[in-house]
Amino acid sequence: MSVKVYADLMSQPARAIVLFCRAAGVPHEHIPIRIAKGEHTTDEYTTMNPLQKIPVIKDGDFTLTESVAMFRYLAREKDIADHWYPKDSKAQARVDEYLEWQHLNTRMQCAGYFRARWLIPILKQKQPNEKLVAQLRKGMEECLDTIEKTWLKEGNQKFMCGDTISVADILAACELEQPSMAGYDVRKDRPILSSYMTRVKDILNPHYDEVHTAVYKMTKKFGGKIPGVTDTKEN
Repeated sequence: MSVKVYADLMSQPARAIVLFCRAAGVPHEHIPIRIAKGEHTTDEYTTMNPLQKIPVIKDGDFTLTESVAMFRYLAREKDIADHWYPKDSKAQARVDEYLEWQHLNTRMQCAGYFRARWLIPILKQKQPNEKLVAQLRKGMEECLDTIEKTWLKEGNQKFMCGDTISVADILAACELEQPSMAGYDVRKDRPILSSYMTRVKDILNPHYDEVHTAVYKMTKKFGGKIPGVTDTKEN
């Protein structure tokens, strides 16, 4: 049975779920949901997810609304390679360790910077709060330092949880791409993180580039500029 994935590919966790389904060979149907058009607030969508968040998956009559829970469910229920979410208790715990850590770190820091530096100024058509942006950038860069030093072990570990790719890397890479639309490239002057991102992308392509098409277009078109507000651009 094909899993229905309701997702806006501008959303990091939504991209991650679609990317996982494609890379792991999970039969699925991607049903585009445009947040910008308010499609996540319709009665039909709200019936599936009263919180009106993206993504949602439906597997027959079963509906699930949190991306980390989706990874775990799909790994249990579908025929996928073990490395994505290992059955071995200790190996699985390592993946879970990152999945739990990332909520208040990779996700919160990268998304927070992206929203304050680019998304909110576009929506409100106002200059970004530079004091807040500087604070969030500092927090994000500290998070990137931790990823390089602790999770990637100063470049001595290929992936977040060991020497094989897992769902942790899919989620991490999707979050790490988000600041690029705000003009911040997490790879710049970070050879360890740059090599890691290239390694993940190479393994996941062509699916990686396909799900990031909209992100690439926004980055190329605006490069951190806030349309209608400023020509500010960060490196």
